[in-house]
Amino acid sequence: MKLFDVYPLNPVEIVKGEGSLVWDNNGQEFLDLYGGHAVISIGHSHPHYVKRLTEQLNKIGFYSNSIRIRGQEELAEKLGTVSQKADYQLFLCNSGAEANENALKLASFYNGRKKVIAFKGAFHGRTSLAVAATDNPKIVAPVNETSNIIFLPLNDPNALNEAFAEYGNDICAVIIEGIQGVGGIKPASQEFLRLIRTHCDSYNSVYIADSVQCGYGRTGTFYSHDYAGVNADIYTMAKGMGNGFPVAGISIAPKFKPWHGMLGTTFGGNHLACAAALSVLEVIQDEKLLDNASEVGAYLIEELNKFEKVREVRGRGLMIGIDLPEELSHVKKDLLFKHHIFTGEAKPNVIRLLPALNLNKAHADRFLEAFSKTLNS
Repeated sequence: MKLFDVYPLNPVEIVKGEGSLVWDNNGQEFLDLYGGHAVISIGHSHPHYVKRLTEQLNKIGFYSNSIRIRGQEELAEKLGTVSQKADYQLFLCNSGAEANENALKLASFYNGRKKVIAFKGAFHGRTSLAVAATDNPKIVAPVNETSNIIFLPLNDPNALNEAFAEYGNDICAVIIEGIQGVGGIKPASQEFLRLIRTHCDSYNSVYIADSVQCGYGRTGTFYSHDYAGVNADIYTMAKGMGNGFPVAGISIAPKFKPWHGMLGTTFGGNHLACAAALSVLEVIQDEKLLDNASEVGAYLIEELNKFEKVREVRGRGLMIGIDLPEELSHVKKDLLFKHHIFTGEAKPNVIRLLPALNLNKAHADRFLEAFSKTLNS
């Protein structure tokens, strides 16, 4: 048997990681400014993370949701404190797509409706409804297709007003990333997020804040949507939640009333997942990583804006997009193979920086020096 060939692979094999550094099987060191799609939130092999998981594994790694799992209760309490949404409820699952799928399902249970507003450039996952709300027809299989999704331009208040005027009482939910990740690091404006809140209040629609990539402290606030100063009804999260361990969840406003069997999962919220997620929140809190993400991110954005060849720098905190002209399409490849720095990309030519939230200024400077050399090579 061989692997199903769906991933374009770089010819690099990473075998070790520590903080923001990783090493390949030949001993070559790399600076990791991508964290495996924004997953590494507190750094590779953080001692507290390793200790928490090891201790839990030595006790019990898994049992199902048919019994009380105290770690789930501890995680809910800690998440409520760190996110400043203590009155919300937590449902745990395994991936960002699953989180968004459950959020949309919960919204439909709540108001009995089917239509969902999503936005051009959106990426919400690859499961059936999540992929239908993703703006990439190539990855939407015929069985995923539905007429229930309404795609609108991002940050277009007139289009949003018109959609609610036409469909208002049929709109189940609005799902939006605080900053589009795969779409090219494009922030939703604060005014636009507030308008979504206003319409959802008026029509009893559900405001779903997709925080899978842009949440968990990445932008300097816990959820990137928080900058707008209004609460969503449901926040979805994954990626940085477990620092590499598969764990995801949805944070649910008090107005939603659960019933037994409403949602479910086999592996979600297992003992190891909770240990991983708790360790991440403890490190974020103890090491003041929201402040660090804000400070180091602001420094990077300020310095990147000084490069004349850069078309635009977008983002907040440590979620940064560097929009380059076509003639600089080689930059990402050169950063990896000439300077040994991992970054991400978004089409057509955006470099994505999604490093660990404890990235230090010395590593930021190492990147800026290599980036300057690459632009001028």
